[in-house]
Amino acid sequence: KERRRDKYHQMVLLLLMIIMSYVIGTSEGQLKVGFYSDSCPDAESIVGGFVRDAAQSNNKLAAVLLRLHFHDCFVQGCDGSILIDNGPNAERHAFSHQGVSGFAVIESAKAKLETVCPGVVSCADIVALAARDAVALTHGPAYQVQTGRRDGMVSDMSEAANMPDISDSIEQLKSKFLEKGLSEKDLVLLSAAHTIGTTACFFMTKRLYNFSPTGGSDPAINPSFLQELKSTCPQNGNVNVRLPIDRGSGDTFDDQILQNIRSGFAVLQSDARLYEDEATRSVIDSYFGFLSPLFGSSFEADFADSIVKMGSIDVKTGSQGSIRRVCGAFS
Repeated sequence: KERRRDKYHQMVLLLLMIIMSYVIGTSEGQLKVGFYSDSCPDAESIVGGFVRDAAQSNNKLAAVLLRLHFHDCFVQGCDGSILIDNGPNAERHAFSHQGVSGFAVIESAKAKLETVCPGVVSCADIVALAARDAVALTHGPAYQVQTGRRDGMVSDMSEAANMPDISDSIEQLKSKFLEKGLSEKDLVLLSAAHTIGTTACFFMTKRLYNFSPTGGSDPAINPSFLQELKSTCPQNGNVNVRLPIDRGSGDTFDDQILQNIRSGFAVLQSDARLYEDEATRSVIDSYFGFLSPLFGSSFEADFADSIVKMGSIDVKTGSQGSIRRVCGAFS
């Protein structure tokens, strides 16, 4: 009898240990706001300072940092893998990442953090925090960033082969977002990040002069806007000329990009496709109904929710990944 009781107690103890290890492992694997409040209390303000200083000398930097966060999260999750520069096959050199930059700002912030609290703050978290600060600098919504990401250990350009592309159909776009756990609403809101930044005529040529399947121009473009676009990006002209993605409001984070999409003034083909689909069209229209200002959804609040959701894609936490000493190398 005594032996059975001891065996029972041992089983109960073992079960409790298993449960506790699971709870600890689960809590380790969760992002949270203020993750560095004890280990590096100035981390977020240090990142914010570098973003502000860099943006003062380059007013396009906010869009650059926001795009960097998006491209990082859509390949192997938000793990800073896009920052690695370990040769010609590094992820950052993938065709789908062409034009992505902002690496120097992230590296500068990391270098400062390494002097203050070495080996504590991940490069992946710096990217997410920099995007948050970039949105705020362009009068976008303020939101809290959950931190606790660790840095990935893989950088391979082949991993970026399935990035969303401006020439994707709406079905392809919805599918690629769904694969990452993002909804049709998230697709609209994260595409609306195009409210800041520019694109190059290189990305407009096919839409303006050789649109599939009939050739010519994309019929979704408002006729008056078509002439404006062709004037900026003439056929056989300089493909490096840049133009705002959000006509009329390219330096301010607002919902003008969605209004442009509704009116045929979308610059990018992928943005225009959002109004061809019933589900994504209804999301866009929800922000412009007669009573929307009073009772409708808040574009700013919804964007904040979507980018926080995106920032948790396949994150590495706890004992996964590493904390790099230099963001551009596995160290």
